[in-house]
Amino acid sequence: MVMATTTSTAAHTSLASVTLEVADLEAARRFYTAFGVDPYIRLRACEAPSTGFRGFTLGLTVSGPATVDGFVAAAVNAGATVLKAAAKSMWGYGGVVQAPDGTIWKIATSAKKETGPATREIDEVVLLLGVEDVKATKQFYVGRGLSVAKSFGGKYVEFAPGQSSPVKLALYKRRALAKDLGVPADGTGPHRIVLHSTADAFTDPDGFSWETAA
Repeated sequence: MVMATTTSTAAHTSLASVTLEVADLEAARRFYTAFGVDPYIRLRACEAPSTGFRGFTLGLTVSGPATVDGFVAAAVNAGATVLKAAAKSMWGYGGVVQAPDGTIWKIATSAKKETGPATREIDEVVLLLGVEDVKATKQFYVGRGLSVAKSFGGKYVEFAPGQSSPVKLALYKRRALAKDLGVPADGTGPHRIVLHSTADAFTDPDGFSWETAA
């Protein structure tokens, strides 16, 4: 496991915010407000066609199964499609939904049993990028100034969060991520997501675009 410091230097880069590109801006605003995740994302109108898997998911970590069910229900009531019904697994309890704009969200908890009543609180939001080569992409991001918080070989990498961003950034194998979400791995067109950097703009090896944060 690689542990990195997060000292503030000119070379240090982190994720400042996340923008989803959507075809219908007002509809997306209504959905994300009803879903309860609007404080964590930004929205931008985009008409560029995109089909199939966009190569990423946004994950919510919450306190217990009832809270998972509550977020899934809120998403479905607002127009989301269930890709994987919430269920127990080896690691906890979770489900996967797809927003009307096409973004895939995974809602999960490590708790298999209830320890309290359902809430609308989110413990953590993680942007998981599906990449072809986790090790190579990790080195690319380290070269851009991001700090590694957790690293499990060529399977998973999590970067140290920035002070201003409510979203953590992590990497996973694209095909493994698609399988976990219950969708085919193939897709065409843009990712329909923009990451905002505390430093310079760039594009990563898998085509994910970073812009300098305003």
